[in-house]
Amino acid sequence: MSSKIKIGAIVAVLDDTIKGKVEFVDGKHVSIKTEDDFLMTFDINDLVLITDEQKEYSKYIDIQHENLIEKELPKKEIVARKSSKAKKQPPLEVDLHIHQLTSSVKGMTNYDMLTIQLETAKRRLEFAIKKRIQRVVFIHGVGEGVLKKELEFLLANYNVDVYPASFQKYGFGATEVYIYQNKT
Repeated sequence: MSSKIKIGAIVAVLDDTIKGKVEFVDGKHVSIKTEDDFLMTFDINDLVLITDEQKEYSKYIDIQHENLIEKELPKKEIVARKSSKAKKQPPLEVDLHIHQLTSSVKGMTNYDMLTIQLETAKRRLEFAIKKRIQRVVFIHGVGEGVLKKELEFLLANYNVDVYPASFQKYGFGATEVYIYQNKT
């Protein structure tokens, strides 16, 4: 990928929100003029090329590069169809924001807070399974995505479909789960 970076190309910096036009290429170093007209130099391996196709992909996503794309969990086979009753039933909403789960975070590490959030998610999911509630929306917020990723790993252990919740209602910060119930 780095060998395709030439003068005039549009590039973005990995692990940062900087992008700009390549002004100069010197072996392993590339100087770019940012969108704010600053001239900055980066190691060529820290840059990704942005193609015209990627610019049009989405107004919310600047870059689609193999190093930046999240790994998707394997999809489970759909065994049963969603009933119209399940679509009409409102989902159980579980707000995983830490300030909703505890009165104070004083003295807690990030690990402690994440553990409380995941235990709450697991407890509420098992409650939904027990009470035969087929849809649950976990509100995790946008943030750095750590809680969302850990939630996905937790949900991979259950017979559920996972997909983004309604953007209109929750924005990017929620995940909806459809629970397949055992016929007993």
